[in-house]
Amino acid sequence: MTVLGIETSCDETAAAIVRRDPFGNGTLLSSIIRSQFKDHEAYGGVVPEIAARAHVQVVDKIVEAALNEAQLDFGDLDGVAATAGPGLIGGVLVGLVTAKAIALVHDIPLAAVNHLEGHALTVGLTEGLRPPYLLLLVSGGHTEFLKVGGAFQYEKLGGTIDDALGEAFDKVAKMLGLGFPGGPAVERTAASGDPYRFDLPRPLAGRTRPDFSFSGLKTAVRQVALTHAPVSRQVAADLCASFQKAAGDVVRDRLRAAMTIYEASGLARRLVVAGGVASNRALRTALLKECEASEYTFHAPPSGLCTDNAAMIAWAGANRIAAGLVDGLDVAARARWPISEVSVPVETVKELSAAE
Repeated sequence: MTVLGIETSCDETAAAIVRRDPFGNGTLLSSIIRSQFKDHEAYGGVVPEIAARAHVQVVDKIVEAALNEAQLDFGDLDGVAATAGPGLIGGVLVGLVTAKAIALVHDIPLAAVNHLEGHALTVGLTEGLRPPYLLLLVSGGHTEFLKVGGAFQYEKLGGTIDDALGEAFDKVAKMLGLGFPGGPAVERTAASGDPYRFDLPRPLAGRTRPDFSFSGLKTAVRQVALTHAPVSRQVAADLCASFQKAAGDVVRDRLRAAMTIYEASGLARRLVVAGGVASNRALRTALLKECEASEYTFHAPPSGLCTDNAAMIAWAGANRIAAGLVDGLDVAARARWPISEVSVPVETVKELSAAE
């Protein structure tokens, strides 16, 4: 099965083509990503209207480039998938309408993919890993633990009660004048800093429920910055390093709480980390240490497939189409769409698998 995926949920216009064999193994044939960061840099963040217009201007060219890279044509496709949410609604509409047009004109199945499910399943494409596993989803808008119990089975164990971790990185970068996008800017600045110089809080540490809170940590960074204003280059480096260390400690502590709940189900001890913030090396190191201590295997996509991309959408779509989970042309775009809402009853999955 050869599937085209389209991703336009935020500020990347992306298209990719994957091939799924009858045994559920995947091959990435092409992946094209056009980032809009220069379009939004002057505003210090993503402007939804600008993002939507930029998607409209290039989506057809990006799809064409993905087909050319894979040396395929529309007639070679067995399906098309697009992000249907969550995300900036204007951008989501661009990609979903494009996919609907392709499905209609070429008479192929359509999969309206939940963006978070795309992140959740990427390791199936990159290393052949299939559920069950414990998932930590960390991105610009989402920070949550999920039990992925089986095919299309998602149960939320805990999440952020205020800012997502990616938002916290972006806001720290903005208050220190490090530029946009914030996550990579903070990581670069922290590389020359002392992570022990500033004693920052570790919110919710020790709590039983695996929730997150980053608002207080972000505020503490602001207070230190105001105390040292104007912030020198070294203070900025030390503050970023201290913030990154605190964030890693928080995530590691919260992971222990999630593991306790997950282990009660008796499922395989495997941690999957996905989402844009999963590319942060300090965060990966903290999580890897906790996995080693807790006897979990650690899995994460390559950095290039942690941030928003269409390969994950094509792969999630291919798996859904293979299971008979096809969407009609009347499927709606959604700005908000919890991943738990795309779960499929176990009985239904078994019936679909038997039919396949």
